[in-house]
Amino acid sequence: MRHHLPSPAIPGPGIASRITSCISCHAAALYLSVTLIVTMALPTGLSANDIRLPELGGSTSSIISQRQEYELGQAWLKAFRRQVRTHHDPQLQRYLEQLVTRLALSSELKDRRFELVLINNPSINAFAVPGGVIGVHTGLFFYAESEHQLASVLSHELAHLGQRHFARRLELQRKTSLVSLAGLLAGLVLSATVGGEAGMAAMSAAQAASMDTQLRYSRQNEQEADRIGLETLFRSGMDPAATAAMFERMLAATRYVGKRPPEFLLTHPLAESRISDARGRIAKYPARQYLDNLEYHLMRVRSVLALEATPALAAARFENELTGSSLSRQAARYGLALAQSDMSEHATARKTLAPLLAAEPERFTYQLAAATIERNAGKYPNAINHLEKLAAEYPENYVVQMELAETLLKANRYGESERILETLSRQRPTDPKIWFELAEVSGLAGDISGVHLARAEYFILTGVFDKARNHLGYARKLVDQDFKQSALIEQRLRDVAAMEQRNERL
Repeated sequence: MRHHLPSPAIPGPGIASRITSCISCHAAALYLSVTLIVTMALPTGLSANDIRLPELGGSTSSIISQRQEYELGQAWLKAFRRQVRTHHDPQLQRYLEQLVTRLALSSELKDRRFELVLINNPSINAFAVPGGVIGVHTGLFFYAESEHQLASVLSHELAHLGQRHFARRLELQRKTSLVSLAGLLAGLVLSATVGGEAGMAAMSAAQAASMDTQLRYSRQNEQEADRIGLETLFRSGMDPAATAAMFERMLAATRYVGKRPPEFLLTHPLAESRISDARGRIAKYPARQYLDNLEYHLMRVRSVLALEATPALAAARFENELTGSSLSRQAARYGLALAQSDMSEHATARKTLAPLLAAEPERFTYQLAAATIERNAGKYPNAINHLEKLAAEYPENYVVQMELAETLLKANRYGESERILETLSRQRPTDPKIWFELAEVSGLAGDISGVHLARAEYFILTGVFDKARNHLGYARKLVDQDFKQSALIEQRLRDVAAMEQRNERL
């Protein structure tokens, strides 16, 4: 379900009441923080008993290795995908992947394998899970007024990963972590689903025994992540001052919450002292001119489109921005064109987009918007022609290939769409959306074994191993005369068994 958002300048009480306490990643309860994300995005009717995350190990576990961290992250990601519907927008995904990569190259992180998860949720949140899993809520785009502010949150998350705060935390708390996490999880589920004092009381009881040590260690990690995140921002060519500005945006948003929880219960505490501390650290960096990035504002518009309840409400928002206050009038016009196309006002959408294309005909995002409008209008040959030209200019570009595959599908050119998705599945084998789409188009193309193989990979990535096994079995029966394909399926069945055993050990 989409949410109608207030204007960027003054968040209304409706939005503030939905703002999670997860403001920026707080490594003191890192695993807990990602659990909170699960509870916020659970499908209707799912209870605390339905939540299944990998265990962290027994009370005698020593500090976990980087390899174990990676395996834990991958297991957690499968559990997360199984229970939470993630947001699919190839353009937003590509933009975030490029930004995270840029920041990671300037960070202290050694293992730079990432899995980026996008969640359509209005709360201000990003999170990092050991093993390189990074999650971003679309609401973070709404509140970050520049790419530098968004990057300040992501660099903070990368600092937690680079300093291995999760492993250090687990070592410190190895004898009590499972007990406290279980109690905190129950409290957070109550808080997220029922609200009121019940959840807060459960969380308070769970934390009481070891709160003092936890809190001091938490704040130490948080300060370290702030400091290293600032350094990462500066080294990557981003504005360190954006950290304090983003903190202020977050703090202003929380002031609209009627009853703010005590700071020690927040998984991501944001005290005024953090803002002043950030300002003090920023003063040591040399003054520079930092340019704004239009591409960020275009992606920000896409997040607003995803969050608005209807295209009509989105169109009204962008029209107001074009005539009033706006962070970027080009972005507002771009958003208006997309919203008009979603409303089936395709001729109007073309006219709205035309000035942007005239001013910057080579801008990739505008060219994609033109193709999208043609596809929405049912002008499939026009859209395909446009996208094929882009594909020639940007070979192996994930966004172009996904848009072309979708357009070919709508044009009933199933075999061509299937071939593109098969290529993408080899380039991005851990992207469940590609496998999901490949299964659909394979069925339409009459490739029944391909349907089962693609569905198996989708279920593997979402941690539903029994269904993955079933589909691999169906595919094996269909290709039993193909020795090579049968051998590959047998190996994949062994892989699934090994994954299940590994998950049980985590």
